[in-house]
Amino acid sequence: MTNFSALPESLGLELRCFRLRRENSFRIDVDEIKRLADSKTKLILVNSPHNPTGATISDSEMEALHEFTSQHGIQLISDEVFHPIYHGRETKSAARLPHATVINDLSKAFPLAGTRTGWIIERDPRRRAQYLTARSYFTACNSSPGEILAEIAVRNHSTVLARTQETASQNLQQLDRFMAAHRDLLGWIRPQGGMTAFPWFLNGEDTRPFCQAATERGILLAPGDCFDVPSHFRLGFAASADNFAQALGRMAEFVKTWSAKMVTA
Repeated sequence: MTNFSALPESLGLELRCFRLRRENSFRIDVDEIKRLADSKTKLILVNSPHNPTGATISDSEMEALHEFTSQHGIQLISDEVFHPIYHGRETKSAARLPHATVINDLSKAFPLAGTRTGWIIERDPRRRAQYLTARSYFTACNSSPGEILAEIAVRNHSTVLARTQETASQNLQQLDRFMAAHRDLLGWIRPQGGMTAFPWFLNGEDTRPFCQAATERGILLAPGDCFDVPSHFRLGFAASADNFAQALGRMAEFVKTWSAKMVTA
């Protein structure tokens, strides 16, 4: 969420962040979001499936949030970059709601980050004009090869997304077994969607040294202090099945070594 916070902060705008708590299974609490809003609130942004926890907001919760923002003249933005990859309860796109703005791109569910292509679903013509004006200040043009690849992917979205879902589901089953084998050291809440999980050290230890040491084994993890939760780390499971299995095997050996070091420390 760094990009979402850095830009408004650079403009001197106030940010109020709702929190996802593991004691609440990382549930996105609509009531908390409502309490954070006041008469000066201009927009509310939610990310579902959520990065990094994999939490999702249900259809009824999104509809309640949409009703609240509509009544109070607040723009509701739904970041759906991991939609529609789910591992249980599936939810609908907020694009169905008349006053919701949806943002998405080809970097996650469509594994084509290199195209640098995304889109906005917006019914308000005034806002659309503002987006185009703002874009003209930041982007001269996209690359032609990227646009061609993006068009091919979108035209074949069913095939591309089905492949992503299959890979993520298979990898998550492997991750289930990995986490069960290391339940003495690691806790986690199984993600409901997307391709990231957010495990934590049961002893509350800061995970940055662990993540830094993991890079020496060719394992890339994001330490939890990047998300203001130092005892957690983000783990992605979108790699092709064979590569992910090899990575988990390498990580299992690393975790054993780290666990032994923690015991002797």
